[in-house]
Amino acid sequence: MESVGCKVICKDNNVAVKSLDFAVRIVNLCRTLKRRNREFVLHDQILRSGTSIGANVSEANSAQSKADFISKISIALKECNETGYWLELLHRTETLTNPEYESLISDNRQLFAILTAILKSAKRNLP
Repeated sequence: MESVGCKVICKDNNVAVKSLDFAVRIVNLCRTLKRRNREFVLHDQILRSGTSIGANVSEANSAQSKADFISKISIALKECNETGYWLELLHRTETLTNPEYESLISDNRQLFAILTAILKSAKRNLP
């Protein structure tokens, strides 16, 4: 697949692929908002949180310990939650159309569910 830093995103690493794809969508959203001359402050916020999800998943995949893995996945989950907040705010302020919002929030919710399941499983398997 594609190289990210020193790591390779494997097609079978569902959360890594989904979080990278979501980050690409967030970057494209921010480009669109910039072209529309809309919500510069919010676009910075959602750019940071929306791309941070995948960055933390990538770090979790290189974790030095189970505790480190849990910490990185927990941060990814928090960033995913924050991104959902910014999407909701952009939608309620009519910056995002209904179709834009529905598509992005659906992806966000899927990521949230996957990250939640990973975190629960990792905590359950602690020594």
